[in-house]
Amino acid sequence: MNRFIKDLIERYPILDGIKTNIIEASEIMIEAFKNGNTLFLCGNGGSAADSEHIAGELLKGFILKRCLNSELKSKFETKYGKEGLNIAEKLQYGFRALSLTSHPAFTSAFSNDVDGSLTFAQQLLALSKPGDVVMGITTSGNSQNIYNCLITASVIEVKSILLTGYNGGKCATISDCVIKAPGDETFKIQEYHLPIYHTLCMIAEDYFHG
Repeated sequence: MNRFIKDLIERYPILDGIKTNIIEASEIMIEAFKNGNTLFLCGNGGSAADSEHIAGELLKGFILKRCLNSELKSKFETKYGKEGLNIAEKLQYGFRALSLTSHPAFTSAFSNDVDGSLTFAQQLLALSKPGDVVMGITTSGNSQNIYNCLITASVIEVKSILLTGYNGGKCATISDCVIKAPGDETFKIQEYHLPIYHTLCMIAEDYFHG
């Protein structure tokens, strides 16, 4: 068993029943990153904050520093001397991850002019390409804007991961990979989501930079 999954289950034994789903999600993410694809994230309220949180862990080092290799550092130094080397020493490798909650000007315009329930779907259509992945986070599994985004993902050949609660809701019926955190109250589900997605980030980071 992956050591990060093992550690997760030791800390949260109740998640043992969904470990295979977590592993599947990690494999989908790794495959996408391996091919230079992007992970898109979306959610509402606390789940929007989780979307930003996940992107933040992936865009920079999480538990590892992900230092630039010597070849890239040398390019910085060759072109810009000590100044370039100083920059290169601080930069870190990151994964292509983007939260679809991050564009307030677009979101407000599209919600006002077209349909607020399609803001995530519209961004996914505009920004993604086949082979990318979208992770929808909804504790109920019934958020309409997440559902619409997952429908769009299915049509445009973007794989989908759903991070949800015990019931899964209608979103679970159209997602490629479903992680159902135990619990039927929003705050309890969210308390499980954090260690789950931290584990996903650690597995991906370790695969490429461990």
